[in-house]
Amino acid sequence: MISFDKVNNSFRLDTPNSTYCISICNGGYIGHAYYGSKLGNDDVTYLARPKEYGFSDSEIFREKGSFLDYFPQELPTDGLGDYRESALAVSDEQGHNGIELKYKSHKICKGTAGLPGLPAVFADENTASRLELTASDNILGLEVTLIYTVFENIDAIVRSVRITNCGKKAVFVRKALSAAFDMDDQNFDVITLHGSWARERHIERHSIHMGKQGVVSMRGESSHQEHPFIAILDHNADYNNGRVYGVNFIYSGNFVADVQKSQFDSLRLVMGINPENFCWKLEAGRTFDTPQAVLVYSDCGLNGMSRAFHDLYREHLIRSPYKKSPRPILINNWEATYFNFDTDKLLDIAREAKKDGIEMLVMDDGWFGHRSSDDSSLGDWIVNEEKIKGGLKHLVDEVNKIGLKFGIWFEPEMISPDSDLFRAHPDWAIQIPGREPGMSRQQYVLDITRKEVRDYAYEAVAKILRSANIEYVKWDMNRQITDVGSLGLKADTMGEFYHRYVLAVYEMQERLITDFPKLLLENCSGGGARFDPGMFFYSPQIWCSDDTDAIERLAIQEGTALIYPLSTMGAHVSVCPNHACGRVTPFKTRGYVALSGTFGYELDITKLSAEDRALIPHQVELYKKYSALVREGDYQRIASWSDGGDIDCWASIAKDKSKALVTFVQVMNHPNYKTRFVKIQDLKADSKYRVSFPDEDQNNWPSVELTGRTLAKAGFPVRRDWGDFQAKLIYIEEI
Repeated sequence: MISFDKVNNSFRLDTPNSTYCISICNGGYIGHAYYGSKLGNDDVTYLARPKEYGFSDSEIFREKGSFLDYFPQELPTDGLGDYRESALAVSDEQGHNGIELKYKSHKICKGTAGLPGLPAVFADENTASRLELTASDNILGLEVTLIYTVFENIDAIVRSVRITNCGKKAVFVRKALSAAFDMDDQNFDVITLHGSWARERHIERHSIHMGKQGVVSMRGESSHQEHPFIAILDHNADYNNGRVYGVNFIYSGNFVADVQKSQFDSLRLVMGINPENFCWKLEAGRTFDTPQAVLVYSDCGLNGMSRAFHDLYREHLIRSPYKKSPRPILINNWEATYFNFDTDKLLDIAREAKKDGIEMLVMDDGWFGHRSSDDSSLGDWIVNEEKIKGGLKHLVDEVNKIGLKFGIWFEPEMISPDSDLFRAHPDWAIQIPGREPGMSRQQYVLDITRKEVRDYAYEAVAKILRSANIEYVKWDMNRQITDVGSLGLKADTMGEFYHRYVLAVYEMQERLITDFPKLLLENCSGGGARFDPGMFFYSPQIWCSDDTDAIERLAIQEGTALIYPLSTMGAHVSVCPNHACGRVTPFKTRGYVALSGTFGYELDITKLSAEDRALIPHQVELYKKYSALVREGDYQRIASWSDGGDIDCWASIAKDKSKALVTFVQVMNHPNYKTRFVKIQDLKADSKYRVSFPDEDQNNWPSVELTGRTLAKAGFPVRRDWGDFQAKLIYIEEI
């Protein structure tokens, strides 16, 4: 709900459990007054401190620098006296820096509004409303519209900014962030997500100190190393208690997310496109839209924040027809064969997989050009019929006859120097003229900001998909961007490259799902380097990490599930010793961890031991039994091994609170250790539930019956098993 108080010149945005207040004061400055737990119906414009130093509106001119140095601007600008982190910076054609925004107008609308070329949340007029608050700088001739979308049933507010050049001359937008808000520091901590290849999105938490702290990416994608998410929370907040403010960015390129503590112990949190190497030439009459940032407030800990993000993305961002459907259980041949495969090998895998209930075969890298390693042929998307004997359609038809669907891997944004495409069009690779471009994984990046290049890349993929009954695509990006230069951009627009690259990726994927509407698209970038909400607009799932080790995945999937639904996390069972880290874990544990994701296999099923092979049909049965609960239920984190404990535990709880699936992983075992009591929140307090261990001997693991209140306050017992890396599934059902 959005309302405007004409008497006090203030706006109020209410979600079910939070309030966000904006105040127009001091001659038109747009101030941030409040964000937090839901307020009573009061005037809270005083929270913006418009008279902090006793300045009247007329006196602000005399002490404008002091005023701007503390005033909580709703969209802080650069160059005129606010020395904290800005959200908007603009230069004129003479190079002068400075922009000052004053309130001009507003409108309150029902429903959502899309963004040109960008992913955006969607909802009908009954479930969302938006505020479009327009400010202007008459010197520059700019209008800046702050757009807020509020949902009736979700504690989320989505922000973006539209910048329109109403003047007669071009200006240069050097910084255009999507969200900012100020608040007093109250002994808050900050949470960010960090990692590297094969260990993405590990949770980092520390106390907020003076100055700036946060995360950035300058790699052309959201990246393995940092993540477009930041949260500030009470120092004593945990998964079930305390205030949490989370901000996530619906974007797949360079970003910045900072929290800054100032001289007055105030905090400013900002999120948006990374301004480094960014400069957008905004011609007269043109508009620039920033991507959307999502703000979530929870006063019931991190689990409350997670539920809001999950609900928003499942219901209002993911568009795929698969979003509410079971995903096909697939087997991917990458870790099974790497580049060493042919039609016969793939059909052998398909036949054995069919016997155990697997539903799709995915052919990964190595099927095109003359590619037998990762040093050639990217860009030459032509089937290698020495490997794929009889051609791709023959292979797909044979796989379909066996009873499996067929999927395929592409890396459309890349080009190998050893490729026919590069020999014909060396200028299509991103490069700085006169400088030898750097390679990574023996490959360059295609300059898809140029229409002719992205049209070629898209059509190469589409031609393959039209040639056979292909029902799934894994879209990969195995290196990050360097040596930025484009023959399609002029000197004064080269700073637009990174953003134009992301827009090009979005355009290609939009074409793909439009031309092939039944396709299941899974995004990937060397694993999880482009696991961000921007990609959810095009694909309902993303490959979570190239590390498929069940124990490594505990921290990776915990950090991922902090923001994203379990149904979006690509998770597979692989062989041991694990190919990424060498660890040996029980096959059962590997299956349980992968069940909290899209679920599939990354192995050569023809070489498995009889003992492990015998577990696959049972794991397939478990997935089919519980996938709807995992896909649609509320995620709840119960215990975290990454916090230094010896167990990891989480649950998926049905929306109607009638049932729950709990996964318990004993990471480290200790001699002579007592039974653990696992507490689960958010069930019906007075209802009776049966707690059972469906995968265990019922004589040794009998079910128990407890009320929801007892399960929350006292918990249910889980005995420790002998050995590390043991796991249990626990099913809880109302009786």
